[in-house]
Amino acid sequence: MVRRIVNAPLEAAWRAWSTPEQMRRWWGPQDYTCPVCEMDFREGGRTLVSMRSPDGAEHYSLIEYTRIVPQERIEYVHNLADARGERIAPESIGMPADFPQDQRTVVSFRALDTFTEIIITQYAVPVTSFRVYAALGLHEMADKITAAAENA
Repeated sequence: MVRRIVNAPLEAAWRAWSTPEQMRRWWGPQDYTCPVCEMDFREGGRTLVSMRSPDGAEHYSLIEYTRIVPQERIEYVHNLADARGERIAPESIGMPADFPQDQRTVVSFRALDTFTEIIITQYAVPVTSFRVYAALGLHEMADKITAAAENA
């Protein structure tokens, strides 16, 4: 779980997650860019995003929304994908076999006067070395989300 207090109103924090222009600003760890963000932001909808490393390697993720409560909560399932948005096995791109598939994530939002609290919770992260890297990546993305919302 990662918690951030964002110096922005709830509406700006929500837009960081619900619009492709904003999501492109923060998807991926530090020093990564997000060249692709094809978003269908609704329950049952999907988002295909990519993250490009500084050396040019590009990796895709598929986000499938299971529950959306406007300006309150986003629930989704995350999987690795190819450029067409088809799920792929982690091993096919050199990830460890225990890389989580169907990773359930919940993002909650709470207005705090002119600030917004964002809490990102990932479920069933395996207790392996991957967990350390996943936590680091999640913290880096949370920092980028905070900056995107504050500069929206």
